Amino acid sequence: MSSPAASPAATLAALGPVMQLSYCPADYDAALAHWLRLGAGPFFEIPHVQLDNVQFRGAPSAIDFSMALGYFGDIQIELIRQHNDAPSMYTEWRAAGHEGLQHMCVLVDNIADARSRVAAAGATVVQEGDLPGGAGAVIYVDTGGGPGTVIEYLQIGEAGRAGFAMMHAAHRDWDGSEPIRGRS
Repeated sequence: MSSPAASPAATLAALGPVMQLSYCPADYDAALAHWLRLGAGPFFEIPHVQLDNVQFRGAPSAIDFSMALGYFGDIQIELIRQHNDAPSMYTEWRAAGHEGLQHMCVLVDNIADARSRVAAAGATVVQEGDLPGGAGAVIYVDTGGGPGTVIEYLQIGEAGRAGFAMMHAAHRDWDGSEPIRGRS
């Protein structure tokens, strides 16, 4: 007797643990203040993120967005603010009036393998792009569960992982000073 095939959820979960919760709030500054009150931080703002080869639902898109990254214990919190009206999962989310968790992130070693597993599980890539200079790639996958069930699969190199480790260490050693870093 053969063993049952792995469920789509099990296939996607096998790619790795969730390391980040991401929000695309209507009021970015209020969301940032909320997370700081809860003890998350410090937050590192990255303005006007530039991804290469961005596709949203199979079509090119010139998304202009900024993000703030900070840790809450061992989980990374990401807040996203899109500056233009280019089609994206962020503008789609906001247009639908959603609040709360927009997506979760899993780090992967091989984006091509993640893409293959996602396809085998029957999930849909809704947005994707390449990090500048060949530093990695990202796909955002709709798992079909409704709002907040998009999973980001992110392949980054050692420099990106070192950046996340630095942010995590800053959280562990944080005395509450300089809660937002990188803001111009």
